[in-house]
Amino acid sequence: MTDKPVQIEEQLVYLKLRFMLEQYQGLAAESVKKKWSHQEYFEHLVKGETDFRWDNAISRRIRMARFPVLKTLDQFQWNWPNKINRPQVQHLFQLNFIADKANVMLLGGVGLGKTHLATAIGYEACLRGYTVLFSTAVDVINTLSAAQAAGQLKQGLKKYLKPSLLILDELGYLPIDKHGADLLFQIISYRYEKGSIIITSNRAYKDWPEIFNNDATLTSAILDRLLHHADTLVIEGKSYRMKEQVDL
Repeated sequence: MTDKPVQIEEQLVYLKLRFMLEQYQGLAAESVKKKWSHQEYFEHLVKGETDFRWDNAISRRIRMARFPVLKTLDQFQWNWPNKINRPQVQHLFQLNFIADKANVMLLGGVGLGKTHLATAIGYEACLRGYTVLFSTAVDVINTLSAAQAAGQLKQGLKKYLKPSLLILDELGYLPIDKHGADLLFQIISYRYEKGSIIITSNRAYKDWPEIFNNDATLTSAILDRLLHHADTLVIEGKSYRMKEQVDL
């Protein structure tokens, strides 16, 4: 009989049932005190293992998303933007657009919470079981340029095609040359109707040719794919980061 616990623990280790390994004896003692049936004891073990794995999976998804900071909708300052469609924002947090493989465009000036909302939506997606990747548009271009120079563009693209939700932050803050625009177009084209994208930009759509080296044809192709299935949220107002100076 002395070998039995050792055998059980070896089997739990082999099956990678970490919660059961750590808690089966404690729950057994609790089951005696509370007079659980064998089935109730087993149900507690299975639920504990399931919850443990779910929590670990959430933590892993959040880590892999590479958010600059974690943000939630509860932290958003609704009273600062002069104009924002709150019901539209709340609808986005239902995440139907991810299931539909549609896109979200967050447009507005600097300091109005576009990155906050994009991050918060991404965080909510991680909690609900979706894979997410956050990156600035410029970082994506630089990473793919390096991969292409090393002859590994195909592998580099996979990083941005695999997640259920790709967040491209700060599109338009810096000019993009033709090479960079072509790389970004590949991601948008490959993800079209296959995976969702959130884009934050400080530029209205009419100004997007300026982002892409005044290439009207490429800009039109990018917008055509992005906006075919998309919600556009426009935020207006002054920068929240300038709030203290404005109050002076």
